[in-house]
Amino acid sequence: MSAAPKPEILAAFEAAKGFMPVGEGLALYAAAVEAGRLGLPLLEVGTYCGRSTILLADAAREAGVSALTVDHHRGSEEQQPGWEYHDPATVDPEIGLMDTLPTFRRTLHGAGLEEHVVALVGRSPRIAAFWRTPLGFVFIDGGHTDEHATADYEGWAPHVAEGGLLLIHDVFPDPQDEFTGQAPYRVYLRALASGAFTEVSATDSLRVLRRTGPGI
Repeated sequence: MSAAPKPEILAAFEAAKGFMPVGEGLALYAAAVEAGRLGLPLLEVGTYCGRSTILLADAAREAGVSALTVDHHRGSEEQQPGWEYHDPATVDPEIGLMDTLPTFRRTLHGAGLEEHVVALVGRSPRIAAFWRTPLGFVFIDGGHTDEHATADYEGWAPHVAEGGLLLIHDVFPDPQDEFTGQAPYRVYLRALASGAFTEVSATDSLRVLRRTGPGI
């Protein structure tokens, strides 16, 4: 039976600003709990306001490891003004740019999970360029252009340890279903074709893969 978050953690997840549905969140949590048994950090790319980070942090707490979350907190392409997923409440009125970091911090504080999370604030490729620590879990949920999705994969997938899990969000095989482009789907296909990763499960647009070989 898959691990499930406590009711208060699930309630905090559901109350948090963000886009991940509950079903995908439960699959994310179960994968994070499993990966936590490797004793290595759990990392996500794409923090936004911390909705999925709540689940990652709770799984990390249970495993006695750290949850790491990477984001520049200025919003991805589809979250900018004029786009469907823009939330005016995330804009800093003083500078006129999105800043989701304060909301993220409030989200973690409210859930009682601050001490279990390390927030890495900056561009994903710049942080990945100097990263050297093996990871038990990498969740790619950042920008949805080919440039950004590919950079996230190339920057972080190499650090997934043997037996660790790689999760990719917003995988839409049917072009009719896409809402922000099919770049995550192309990254998912690349991961499978590499021979380095084997699919474990699929829950709606969330794919869970396990490292079973070298490379990316």
